[in-house]
Amino acid sequence: MREKRLMKDTLSIKTSYVLPPDTNHHGTLFGGKLMAYIDDIASITATKLARKPVVTASTDSVDFLKPIRVGDAVTLEAMVSYTGTTSMEVFVKVLSENLLTGESSVAALSFLTFVALDENGKPVTVPEVVPESKEEKWLNETAVNRAGHRKARKKYSKELADFFANSEE
Repeated sequence: MREKRLMKDTLSIKTSYVLPPDTNHHGTLFGGKLMAYIDDIASITATKLARKPVVTASTDSVDFLKPIRVGDAVTLEAMVSYTGTTSMEVFVKVLSENLLTGESSVAALSFLTFVALDENGKPVTVPEVVPESKEEKWLNETAVNRAGHRKARKKYSKELADFFANSEE
């Protein structure tokens, strides 16, 4: 029988100030900088569940919903939302807060997939996550649908890679 862990026990939170070197010419956080923050916190979260080294297998998307401006605080909240045998889905919610007004909003959302590895770099079984709250249950129950989209997208990506690897110039 596989070990079980509560989803809430995988929660990781990171808050950073958005400073001028982190922004583009619009005065908003670089998308690539936010993506690096997302991958970083997601890998911490996945490692909390697996207690093994992990690698990013995919990033489904990063949906930028609201600009994050210089001077804002950006907070990322991540948790493992679903587990397969050796892989896990990590949900990341990005919040921006104007520290002067206290106004806060969801600025971005992302789902990533990680695989846990053994000492030889081979996939290893991960514990099953157990949802408790309404949000956790929704994330967990809707994960199978996202996994289906993920598999279809990966198949298409392989077809594209084959096409470009075999195309003539």
